Amino acid sequence: MANYDELKKIAKETLDTIADASVDAYKVAEEKARILARKTKLRAGIVNEKATIRRLNVELGSSYYNLYKDNPAPEFEDLCEDISGAFERIALKEKEIEELKTNAAGNAEQAPACCAPEAAQECGCEDAPEAAPEPAPEAEPAPEPVCELEQAGECDCGCETENQQE
Repeated sequence: MANYDELKKIAKETLDTIADASVDAYKVAEEKARILARKTKLRAGIVNEKATIRRLNVELGSSYYNLYKDNPAPEFEDLCEDISGAFERIALKEKEIEELKTNAAGNAEQAPACCAPEAAQECGCEDAPEAAPEPAPEAEPAPEPVCELEQAGECDCGCETENQQE
């Protein structure tokens, strides 16, 4: 019977040791999970703040350009000239688009009634508008590049991610 009591005592001590170790392991795991959650929340906050900074930098740059484009500080002259040049090129392209629209509308009005766009080639009239080229078959769009940090939610390269948008 002494052996049974001794075995019982050893089993109880072993179970107590295992229980204590389990509680300690649980506490360590709980602390690590709490720290990981806090770090994740802080990283998300950093991403949001960086997005805010980028947005405000763009707004600041636009405001500065609008206020001082005619008389910028010497260190910003080249940038302001480049921006002004881009606006001028945009205006020229928009003007050309409008001219193309106007010319297309004018050509359609000048064509004789027998030259419907579908029958223009068979008509033979000199005033027949050229048939529009058939659209090319649509190719599958190329996949957009993926930022590795964007996938981790830690991107600060300037790309816009869903996590960064407010």
